[in-house]
Amino acid sequence: MFNWEGVSEFVAVAETESFTKAAVRLGISTAQVSRQVSALETRLAAKLFHRTTRKVSVTEVGRVYYQHCRQVLDGLDEAERAITNLQTTPRGLLKITAPVTYGEGTIAPLINDFLTQYPELEVQMNLTNLKVDLVDQGYDLAIRLGQLEDSSMMAKRLGSRTQYVCASPSYVSTYGLPHTLSELEQHNCLIGTLDYWRFQEKGKARNVRIKGNLSCNSGHALVDAAIKGLGIIQLPDYYVNPFIASGELVSLLENNRQADEGIWALYPHNRHLSPKVRMLLDFLGDKLA
Repeated sequence: MFNWEGVSEFVAVAETESFTKAAVRLGISTAQVSRQVSALETRLAAKLFHRTTRKVSVTEVGRVYYQHCRQVLDGLDEAERAITNLQTTPRGLLKITAPVTYGEGTIAPLINDFLTQYPELEVQMNLTNLKVDLVDQGYDLAIRLGQLEDSSMMAKRLGSRTQYVCASPSYVSTYGLPHTLSELEQHNCLIGTLDYWRFQEKGKARNVRIKGNLSCNSGHALVDAAIKGLGIIQLPDYYVNPFIASGELVSLLENNRQADEGIWALYPHNRHLSPKVRMLLDFLGDKLA
């Protein structure tokens, strides 16, 4: 009979190229991973890894063994998913990450609604603007905004966001409207995390360097400053829509507004999604479309 001891640990080390990262993925100690892999090498009478103080790499024999083990583990995953798919109620742990502001205002309330419908779920939600590693840190799902960079993940577009350039009526009455992108240099542009703004001009994307007397990494703080007449801002719709609707802010340079950006769900590459992740994706897609 096949001895499974050390196989999962071996595959995790091979894929992460690190005993420490493999331990995090598996939820066990680094020492346990090392012991299991060493015992596996002894049992096989083969060296599976080249180990140095800086790097762990798979040997030629290890690569062959990894390919076979990966196929076996994938088969077991599919068997488990087949059983799970028979269950109509999502249950178990869902680990999710999303950007802070968008997560607080939009994603977290939707996750709470989803959890209300399916109380057998356990949700761990981490709101951070850092790009966490989904595989190494065991996340099921990440919400990302704008242009995607990580091509190793699967992605589903859930909706879109619009960037608005806005100012208060009092600012406009005092300093006038910018009618072209070049006129922005004559205005006090309140700076966020970037010192340029994104636009479209004659059908092409264009970045415009801006300057002003206030810079802040908080969108809410910049909105407050704009409402008080301090300058012009460029921020996504979920920051400014209520204030445009109330008349506290007015939208500027609408003919140069950049194309809408995507709101994405990213998840590790699997041939089949678990029911709980698939149902959450459908739920978020319906709400954010």
